[in-house]
Amino acid sequence: MKKLSKMFMALTFVGALLAGCGSNNAAPAPAQQPATTTPAPSTPAPEASKPAASSEPVTAVGSTALQPLVEQTAKDFMAKNEGVQIQVQGGGSGTGLSQVASGAATIGNSDIFAEEKKGIPANELVDHKVAVVGMAAAVSPKVKVDDLTKQQLIDIFTGKITNWKEVGGDDMKITLVNRPKSSGTRATFSKFALDGKEEAEGITEDSSGTVRKIIAETPGAIGYLALSYFNDTVKALKLDGVEANAENITTNKYPVWAYEHMYTKGEATGNAKAFLDFILTEEVQKKTITELGFLPITDMKVERDAEGKVTQK
Repeated sequence: MKKLSKMFMALTFVGALLAGCGSNNAAPAPAQQPATTTPAPSTPAPEASKPAASSEPVTAVGSTALQPLVEQTAKDFMAKNEGVQIQVQGGGSGTGLSQVASGAATIGNSDIFAEEKKGIPANELVDHKVAVVGMAAAVSPKVKVDDLTKQQLIDIFTGKITNWKEVGGDDMKITLVNRPKSSGTRATFSKFALDGKEEAEGITEDSSGTVRKIIAETPGAIGYLALSYFNDTVKALKLDGVEANAENITTNKYPVWAYEHMYTKGEATGNAKAFLDFILTEEVQKKTITELGFLPITDMKVERDAEGKVTQK
């Protein structure tokens, strides 16, 4: 009996050992966790007009013809974007192009294509056409002439005609008010109104506002201005019977007009891009631009390249 009892105990002990070994070799399966999916973070669509978070001001330098538009849109843009600074300066198209090319300005405002200006690396600049502006010969309302042929205009600005009586006006000396050679307004007027003829010596002023003041206050004076600068102190002359107005400019019937360019060195980024995008919005194009005497780009029925070649849209 004792012998059987000892044998039973031995078998029980071996069974326990085998059970222990089995549990060590087969670890229990981990508890199943419910499947979950973590949504990928959404990427908001880029907003073209949203400025970058930067305190560095944007400087826009150059054309005084374009200056009123840039100043007004800068004011409106800063009102919508607290903390953004847009600094606007004149100096002429040549100055704007050279400043942006050298990196001294963020934006170079110009009435002419960069390709038209000697010494400007046009291939490094990106053109942003923001508006169109007409330009016309400007005289005091006291000058009793309303219309000149292109040849008469050329003869006046080259010094061949020196008295208004020679073109049907009063016996009054003609005083020329010119722009410096860096002026985009001068380049445009010379190219399309004077057929590229060299202007005679006269009073030379860069600022469009100053030119307007001199013409208004000087008997017999004649100069040229962007249409955005005309008011009741100066009068725009017709050219070959054609008035300088929006209807005639959009079809090139009146040929003395220019694109208003805002150049950047390379692609615009940050606050500069946001500002340029803002100028191209319908709010600015259809309201601010027309109120200030410019024409929206979208209104043009023709296109013109840097060589002056015109094609229908």
